Order: sequence, then structure tokens, then C-alpha cells
Amino acid sequence: NACVDVVLSGVKLLEALGLEPGDGKNHAVLNSRQDLKEAFAHFMEKGAAAERFFSDAESFHHIARTASEYPGAQLYVGGNAALIGQKLATNPDLKILLCGPVGPKLHELLDDNVVVPPESMQERDEFHLILEYQAGEEWGQVRAPNANRFIFSHDLSNGALNMLEVFVSSLDEFQPDLVVLSGLHMMEGQSKEMRQRRLMEAVASISDIPTDVPVHLELASMTDQDFMSNIMHQQVFPLVNSIGLNEQELLFLTQSASGPHASLASWSGVPDVGVVSDILFWILKEHGKTAERASDLTRIHFHTLAYHILVTVDGYWGNQVAAVAAGARAAGTQACATKTIDTGKVFLKAPLEFVTSQIEAPSKISLNPDEPVVHWHREGISFHFTPVLVCKDPVRTVGLGDAISAEGLLYSEVYPQ
Repeated sequence: NACVDVVLSGVKLLEALGLEPGDGKNHAVLNSRQDLKEAFAHFMEKGAAAERFFSDAESFHHIARTASEYPGAQLYVGGNAALIGQKLATNPDLKILLCGPVGPKLHELLDDNVVVPPESMQERDEFHLILEYQAGEEWGQVRAPNANRFIFSHDLSNGALNMLEVFVSSLDEFQPDLVVLSGLHMMEGQSKEMRQRRLMEAVASISDIPTDVPVHLELASMTDQDFMSNIMHQQVFPLVNSIGLNEQELLFLTQSASGPHASLASWSGVPDVGVVSDILFWILKEHGKTAERASDLTRIHFHTLAYHILVTVDGYWGNQVAAVAAGARAAGTQACATKTIDTGKVFLKAPLEFVTSQIEAPSKISLNPDEPVVHWHREGISFHFTPVLVCKDPVRTVGLGDAISAEGLLYSEVYPQ
């Protein structure tokens, strides 16, 4: 998936559209400006990230034009795949093949190390609108507890995974060392039948990727539990070696499949490390590779604002300490837009003591600043935890998860099987 991200203040855009502040309300799909206003207020009040499909094309294009012409709006490379590609391309020794709907503006923004097959080019860019808000910012009665963003789009080509077959057919010539997939969440705007059919075609395509090439799947915000359950149970999870996700996606995943802590409605504050670890453990135990199960899944890279955890099935991955640390460093530098971590601009939000499970007899861990990566073990599965140096005044929060996953992958060693 690939698009142009238009990043601007959510409150300023809604004001420019003449929308008055009011009560928040969650909408799975946005059908009107009223829905947009209510959903934005709902998530701003929680300080939670969310992504939604806007169904009315004409209304969306008008909003997109208003947003992209707004003074101070910034245009960036967008879409998880393009962002991960762009992050990897900052390494001069890497060549990246990117397949996604690439319009003229996006092509101009991409790094020179990113190769786009001609079949991926299209005449018009797909725009995604990213409405940011700061900690403490107010809109009417709503006050944001922390900085975050609300994303919406009317994106049909990414939603139909139009470029998937082009991508898989390009791999023969490109001969990759790593494949990164994302954009399944974009299919939520499709009808159930279309989605089911396209998912089956996606599964067939992914199955064609040579088995010696590791495949990473980056998840993103979703609302349809049946669809999530399909991706997990019978179809996609067993085909990939690695997944990347945040706390919203992790909770949604366990709710969709009645996993551990599924009754938890939402996180309050920093997600509890023991709860997160239980869910991560369950995903690899239930859907990961074992002697009895024909699944390739052996790695999960979990990121939340305050800390990251890299979980791996023993015997498949190495260099986890460096990988999880590199992801945390990327989060701190990218959010603050600095080359290296500037200690004056960051703070610690991670718990300094935590338990490793809320279900089993846990071990209690205290962080040692001299060795910030903590390691523990549970039934053939390794956990590597590191706190994140969180940016006090983030310059840009978009694509942080993608940057974290990209860096983590870059430092990960995959053992040949």
C-alpha cells in the first residue's frame, strides 16, 4: 500500500470545513462530515490513534483539496509499505522494490533507492488525511490527554490490494532477501464478498513467494472482528514469518479470537507489560510454528509509545537485543526529528518494574538503565523488552510504527532453516 499523507492539525481542518465542536461518537465507516467530526472528537478525547474509511468520494475529494491547500499542511510519503520502504532506503546498501498505487506526487517524494515497477504507476495519487492533535489541545469540551492522530481516506486501489499480483510477479526478477507486506486493513472499505475473495487471492499470491525469503506483515488499525479473525486463523498468519503491531491492534486481535484478556475493553494509560506478554505468547503458541503445526510465524515485534517487545520462537532468529534497541532508537529520533537521541527532548514513560505475565506465575523484573534490554523466556519463546525514550514534543508521529518495524527487521538475523 502506498499513498500521499497530508498531515495537518485536525482542529484547524475541521474549523476550515466549518464544523462546530460537539460530542464524540465512534463510527466504523465515515459516511459524512458529521461522522468525521464525531469520530475525530471521540478519539481525540481518548488520545488514541484510529484509521477510518470515508465512503463518499465527492465529499472526500473536497475535504482532501481543502486539507492539501491549507497553509502549514505537509505532504509526505504515506502507506505502511511505502513508509517501511522509505525507511529501509535510507540505508545506501539496500535496494527497495515498492508496489502500490504510485501517483505523480508520491513518485516525486520517494527515495532514489526505491524502485517502482511501471505497472504500479497511476495518473492520480491516493491521498490519506492525517489529523494531528497535541497533548492538552482542546476542541469545544474535548481535551486530548496526549498527542496522537486520526487518519481517514477514500482509497479504493489500496483497498482492493490492486498491486499485489504485480508485486509477487516482480519478485522473480528482483530476488529479494526480505518481503514486507501491509495494507490488509485497507480492505475494510470493501463489501464482505469482495473482501473474502480478495483475501483468498492474496493468500494464493503470498503462497507463491519463495519459502526461503522471510515475509513480514505489518498490521494496522481495524474494526471488523470477523475479518481480523479470518486473517489470523485460516489464512495469512501461518504464511508469514513475522508480524508488527501496536497496542490497539494487539487488543483487537485477542478480542476477535477470544484470546487472553479479551474482556479488556481498552487500555488505560501505558499497556500492562504482563497483559501484553500473555497475548503475544498466546499468538505464537496458538498460531505460530510448532512441531505439529504447519505455520511459518516465529516473530512478533510489538510497539507501544512507552516500550517495545520483540517475541521470537527459539531457533529461528538472532540479534534480538540489537533489533529491539534499534526500533526504540528509531522511535525516539524520528518523533523528535533529530539524527541521534537528544536527552533534553525525551523522557521515560515505561514502567521501571513489571511482571512478565498476569496469568501464569510471573517473574518480576526491575529495569537496569545500564542494560536497557531485558530478556525472559516462556516455553520455547523468547521475550526482549526495551523502554522507549519518548519524544516530549513530537514533530511527527505518522509512520513511527513503520519506522520501528523497518529498523527492527534491518537488525534481525534470520537463521536459514
